Amino acid sequence: MSNSKHAPGRKISEKHIDYSLQLNQWILKSIGAWPQISASSSVYKIIILLQIFICLSIIAVPTIPCLLYVLFEAKNIQQKLKPMMPLINRFMSSMHYWVLLKRSDDIHKLIQHMETDWNLVQRIGEREVMLQHAKFGRFVTIICGIMMQGSSLLFGLGQSMRTATITIGNETFTTHPTTCPIYSKIIDTRLTPLNEIAIVLQNVIILILSFCTAGGCSLAAAFAIHACGQLNILYLWLHELVENQMEKNDKAEQKLADIVEHHLRILSFISQLESIMHKLAFVQLTGCTIIMCLCGYYIVTIWETLDMIKLISYLFPYVSMGFNIFIFCYIGEIVTEQCKLVGEVAYMTDWYYLHHTTARGLILIIVRSNNVVKITAGKLFHLSIATFGDVIKTSLVYCNFLRTLTM
Repeated sequence: MSNSKHAPGRKISEKHIDYSLQLNQWILKSIGAWPQISASSSVYKIIILLQIFICLSIIAVPTIPCLLYVLFEAKNIQQKLKPMMPLINRFMSSMHYWVLLKRSDDIHKLIQHMETDWNLVQRIGEREVMLQHAKFGRFVTIICGIMMQGSSLLFGLGQSMRTATITIGNETFTTHPTTCPIYSKIIDTRLTPLNEIAIVLQNVIILILSFCTAGGCSLAAAFAIHACGQLNILYLWLHELVENQMEKNDKAEQKLADIVEHHLRILSFISQLESIMHKLAFVQLTGCTIIMCLCGYYIVTIWETLDMIKLISYLFPYVSMGFNIFIFCYIGEIVTEQCKLVGEVAYMTDWYYLHHTTARGLILIIVRSNNVVKITAGKLFHLSIATFGDVIKTSLVYCNFLRTLTM
């Protein structure tokens, strides 16, 4: 599609590509999960592998003793439930990390696809549309980072500020309880300096886990919003197809072929995104539902004592988990709606001004748009705003059930 106002050159395209994915790159590079190109040096690859090994070790080493505590040392249901929220969060974030590492090559292909889209854009108007969506993608990434990092740090600090008095023999000690208690037959973290080391390690783990979750969530949002930007360019092309024909332009057939090719390219991008992110979305959906249920249970039990530090430390994770689910459901909703809109835009154009052979070509676009494109969670649940509402209701129902069972 030609226009007298052409976009700037390749250097500007590279600048815009960096702009659209810069924040995602910062988050994922901090945990070694940013896809590495084949040209990277051997030394750099070794450093990345070492970084990944350190992150996995920091997560795994305290988690296994905590699981043993829940299975063998916790005496009642309340003691077993207390560490379940951080344990589930560790499992959920570890799954995010695993998917990001395992599907690194596929994520790199999506990044290359985005780079090609930026390089192919020929007009200033189209570039402005892409920039608007890139800004929105950066905004979502910033919000994801603030919500997940902020809630995690507030939860960790809130739990670290609490103190408890313990008596061993004839001596009484003041200690800081950890979010994930460690099986005492392995190591007793109640005593200093092990208690202080455990608290520091706990907050480091929380920080790494929040990077894993924020990285997966923000990357999915960035890809989905980029796809929506490409669909908006497609709408412009459909309108211009008729306008150019009304001006006696005889290149309508070629322009229609460009529209179909671009449409299929967008659908291919979304299909690849779905194949990568459906596992992340399923883990997020189930994990966040359970965590919200547990957080709600903790908030109800704490409400009677009005311990504000505890209350706030559980309230922020509750809001953060709800936000995580909302982001996945929101991007699923907008991708589905924008793909449906292609057929509506094609039909609402002044297609009756086109030559009958060209107008018949629009039927294929409309038919393809009627085949609903979905971003799913584990190929089981369609991510939409309705699904978000169902998740919130489910978490509240199970929270009430758990409260009735234990109180």
